[in-house]
Amino acid sequence: MARVLLLVVGVLIACAEGARAGSEFLAEDNPIRQVVDGLHELESSILQIVGNSRRAFSFARFVHKYGKRYDNSEEIQRRFEIFSENLRMIRSHNKKGLSYTMGVNEFTDMTWDEFRKHRLGAAQNCSATTRGNHKLTDVTLPETKDWRETGIVSPVKNQGHCGSCWTFSTTGALEAAYAQAFGKGISLSEQQLVDCAGAFNNFGCHGGLPSQAFEYIKYNGGLDTENAYPYTGKNGDCKYSSENVGVQVLDSVNITLGAEDELKHAVAFSRPVSVAFQVVSGFRAYKSGVYTSTTCGSSPMDVNHAVLAVGYGVENGIPYWLIKNSWGADWGDNGYFKMEMGKNMCGVKKTVHLYGYCPCG
Repeated sequence: MARVLLLVVGVLIACAEGARAGSEFLAEDNPIRQVVDGLHELESSILQIVGNSRRAFSFARFVHKYGKRYDNSEEIQRRFEIFSENLRMIRSHNKKGLSYTMGVNEFTDMTWDEFRKHRLGAAQNCSATTRGNHKLTDVTLPETKDWRETGIVSPVKNQGHCGSCWTFSTTGALEAAYAQAFGKGISLSEQQLVDCAGAFNNFGCHGGLPSQAFEYIKYNGGLDTENAYPYTGKNGDCKYSSENVGVQVLDSVNITLGAEDELKHAVAFSRPVSVAFQVVSGFRAYKSGVYTSTTCGSSPMDVNHAVLAVGYGVENGIPYWLIKNSWGADWGDNGYFKMEMGKNMCGVKKTVHLYGYCPCG
């Protein structure tokens, strides 16, 4: 069992016409026919319901790629309409030539309200810590940093239909700390936090705070491994066993609320840092580039998603944070995204930032 000293930085924080049966649909060189030939019965049925337009073709590929299953023809129709609307948004955005691009992903058939319900926690009051004791130094920071290059960042995970991002942010920081200290990887239990950390102002699949998760681990005696306490993506009864503890948290340190320079110092010289920010509608379609927004809030009361900052850099003259998400490796840039640095973008610098430190074996 590893004992971990955790340092806490900052203050956390989805009626097309029916398919035509004419020669155009049956032609061997018709792209719709080529797709249908390669899809299962459900996907073929989709084209019969929503039509054989180019957009219907894109929808059928989407359904096949992401293994979507709908209950009936009415649901297929509804999801196609949502998909079409989101696709228009994506294409409109990408024509603007902004600093980041959008793309189709597994969320493109979901409304914003559905996405928010299943993937985000409720907005948290993350303004508890206004002043901290993280120590800055005069050492010059490197121009760029990417902790993935050292091999200590664990693989991207997928929280599924559960607002448990706060648990993945927590385990991501601890997994990196463990790998940094002991030279080998570990996968820690998000489900234990979902099931067991409620007494520390956390709400399982309905949201929570990494800062409070670390307090739970500290006072509970440790966090089990993923193998011992596997993820189910739903609220359950606590099954924690001290026999399966993978890490312990010894202590925590805060940095000043809103001190982005302190956050950058921590990312540069310590290890990956848990951060939180406010997700707004367009962010779910992020694909690449440096994300920026004029609609998300900057208050610590607005944050609704916890993630892990694993580095920083500059792209096309725009400074950014490099951040690991918990929506699977197919989302975004292989599960990661870049967030503009220096403008309190979406409240990211007014959040709680956590990073783990393992000084002992």
